[in-house]
Amino acid sequence: MRPSGRQLDEMRSVSIETGVTKHAEGSCLIKMGDTHVLCTATLEDRVPPFIKGSGLGWVTAEYGMLPRSTSSRMRREAAAGKQGGRTVEIQRLIGRSLRAGVDRVALGERQITVDCDVIQADGGTRCASITGGWVALRLAVNRLLKAGDIVSDPLLDPVAAISCGIYAGQPVLDLDYPEDSEAGVDGNFIMLGNKTLIEVQMSAEGSVFSRDQMNQLMDLAEKGVSELAAAQLAACS
Repeated sequence: MRPSGRQLDEMRSVSIETGVTKHAEGSCLIKMGDTHVLCTATLEDRVPPFIKGSGLGWVTAEYGMLPRSTSSRMRREAAAGKQGGRTVEIQRLIGRSLRAGVDRVALGERQITVDCDVIQADGGTRCASITGGWVALRLAVNRLLKAGDIVSDPLLDPVAAISCGIYAGQPVLDLDYPEDSEAGVDGNFIMLGNKTLIEVQMSAEGSVFSRDQMNQLMDLAEKGVSELAAAQLAACS
């Protein structure tokens, strides 16, 4: 039995509220159970120097956790004077995941920055950030299309992410914190809506795993991403 009482292949409740900030070109608040992330997308008519003049667009991301997003207060990274290694790793993951679903030629020479701020954490913050980040990106791109600034849609397919793992010897979908902290195997699966893989992060946290178990987790991840992609498209419609 999972601590939450969910079935092995059951997601936490998912909600995506769009247009939650006044100034951002795209924004949403995604809730996956008790993990809540505010995602905003900002359009800029510039690109990083390393692709300037190439005609290619760029999508990047930043990630952070508010001090009381967890059970005890975390010190702000700004107060420490630098980002932690985990933060840097996660925001790079978000950026390259979202870029995988973008036709950068169609986007044109402009940059979209997706900011993901964790308001409340209960496991799966990077997955929620990617999933919500795509919605914010979609809304920002819709503005470009509506204004006629681009002529073809650069977003190939929804990009979504879900965690899966081996908990109490069983493969489970969408780990919350009690499961994540005790899982023998933990994995994050990032895919396009058509189930094409973008990135898989899997590691043995307390026990090794077999090829068959990995395949079981892949099957669960495909189910979860399909549900998330449907929620993303519904939120943007």
